[in-house]
Amino acid sequence: MKPQKERTFVIIKPDGVQRSLIGEIIKRIERTGLKIVGLKMFVPDRVRATKHYGKSDEWCIEKGTTQIKNLKEIGQEPTKDALAYGREIVDALLNYMTVGPVVAMVIEGAHSVSVVRKLVGVTQPMASDVGTIRGDFNVDSYETANVAGRAVRNLIHCTEKPEEAQGEIDIWFSKDELIDYRLIQEQILYDVNIDGILE
Repeated sequence: MKPQKERTFVIIKPDGVQRSLIGEIIKRIERTGLKIVGLKMFVPDRVRATKHYGKSDEWCIEKGTTQIKNLKEIGQEPTKDALAYGREIVDALLNYMTVGPVVAMVIEGAHSVSVVRKLVGVTQPMASDVGTIRGDFNVDSYETANVAGRAVRNLIHCTEKPEEAQGEIDIWFSKDELIDYRLIQEQILYDVNIDGILE
């Protein structure tokens, strides 16, 4: 596959939709030269959300261990083991993702996965750099979310690794919902000679 055909998956989560950030997020993605090849708004069902966010026991133990540490730091005594806390995190995430409409996109272009990751920022908004979507529009943290017993509200999901992109796309989009087309700007971005500008 040509590098400029790399695809990534993005969901503007319910809090991003409710805060009217759809246009701002799309603008930031499009400004890079990446293009949208699939776009739709819907309320996620729990079955597909579980396929997308189904986490391993190892992931749950890692996140649950962090939650136990956070609870101890604020003077609360943990009442469960790490795995149980991790499973609660997954359940809270599924509840969060199915509460209302989201906007899902498939983005295409060279290095699309890493470019979108940079635009979005790290998972915890409070730790995201200024200039990223999460860093500019959110102050939520794991600690705040854990104490409240909810998922961290971080506006947007994007694929972490190129090898995961197609699996995520296949959960939310059918092949006929994706469009192969060419943008005029792709000649400037990818054409060897950038010819035809003065014709």
